[in-house]
Amino acid sequence: MNTQFVWKDEFNIGVDIIDKEHQRLFKIINKLFTLNKDDKTNSQWACQEGIKFFKGHVMKHFADEEAYMASINYEELEHHRYIHNGFRENTLPALELELEQTDFSPDAVEHFLGVCVGWLVGHTLTEDLSITGKRKRKWGNLLPEDEIAAMKKVIIQLVYDMFHLEAQLISNTYSGEKFGSGVYYRLVYERESDKKRLEIILIFEEKLLLNTVGKIIGSQSKKLDPTILHATRFTARQFVGRIMEQFPAMESYELKAENLLSDEQFQKAFERENPQISLLFGTETGYFSYCVIAPHLLQDSIGVTIQADNAMAEVEKYLMKREEQEHAASKPKILVVDDSVTIRQAMKDLLGTDYEVALAESGVAAIRTITLNKPDLILLDYEMPVCDGKQTLEMLRSEKAFEKIPVIFLTGRNDPDSVRKVMSLKPTGYLLKNLKPEDIKKHIDSFFSKK
Repeated sequence: MNTQFVWKDEFNIGVDIIDKEHQRLFKIINKLFTLNKDDKTNSQWACQEGIKFFKGHVMKHFADEEAYMASINYEELEHHRYIHNGFRENTLPALELELEQTDFSPDAVEHFLGVCVGWLVGHTLTEDLSITGKRKRKWGNLLPEDEIAAMKKVIIQLVYDMFHLEAQLISNTYSGEKFGSGVYYRLVYERESDKKRLEIILIFEEKLLLNTVGKIIGSQSKKLDPTILHATRFTARQFVGRIMEQFPAMESYELKAENLLSDEQFQKAFERENPQISLLFGTETGYFSYCVIAPHLLQDSIGVTIQADNAMAEVEKYLMKREEQEHAASKPKILVVDDSVTIRQAMKDLLGTDYEVALAESGVAAIRTITLNKPDLILLDYEMPVCDGKQTLEMLRSEKAFEKIPVIFLTGRNDPDSVRKVMSLKPTGYLLKNLKPEDIKKHIDSFFSKK
């Protein structure tokens, strides 16, 4: 794959010192892609040296960017530094370890560069734009960096102690994206002194539970059953209890309720209040996430509270609903990417009966969603702010894992010039938003029947 990343005017945030360094980092990445495809014997050595050079520039750029923010008294400097530290201390070391373990194989180098480009573009179009006031950042309720770092260390150690698994932090700002076939377990704690509540939601990929809790209890089942799910509930309670023991401020909370949530219920809980902690981890057998929300800010209940007299029935009902969801998950998967919540919901209502429909509000959110749950078709809005359909498609085509996903553009313009611009990008097709819903549905059905 002859990959080259072109710097675009849309990536400029309007601060000369930052924009020039971003462009320089892109040039270094493009040079590394060229070296990685070179068949000469010294190309591996050149890649190793080039990656060191790239890393050095990244560190210098972060320092310069933070110095600039300090010079203008940017009030979100500490948050921005926190995001930088996540890349410095988590993402880069994990990628470097993969490079070393594979002796800088071409695939590992390409993975390194792809992740760096994705991170750089996403960070530039979101957090960096907030420096100039062009975008408001989302993660306003996160706990201080040192508390989240401590939580991360405790969880990684606990996973190893309890299940002998090496866990790796994937994201410290997990946004609730679906990964695989998941189980959502909610625990609600209350402090007697002031009645304040603490809500913890654990999300487990099914195959992770089968390979941890399932093996511990000696189950031979290849899918979740009531025994494994009951064991998971109590294992998760112990897991959370061990975490809370490490943080004095959490010790005075007592468990008051627990729920097994559907994906839809989880999304509602997640959207109503940004979490204070939202961590996504990966292991060799699957993903899991640990989210903490301040539930005293939430008003109504979600899901049925599990108690001694209804636990068996609730678990059975939950498993039956999951089977129905798994049946639905066998449907073709469509990702709708549009900045309009009205369009997103309309498309989900139109297609949801026959297809599994996921939604993303931006190109950056789409990349994250695709990484965790690869769709069979993407319906992509051509005109979006910040990262438009053209840029999103270019990002997709630059990643080997995503380059063959069919993309149909959604556009509100049907004049010849606009159509030529859309089709010049060679998407699978395009649909006009002003078509009748039944005509849009026919086009989608026809695409899958031909496929």
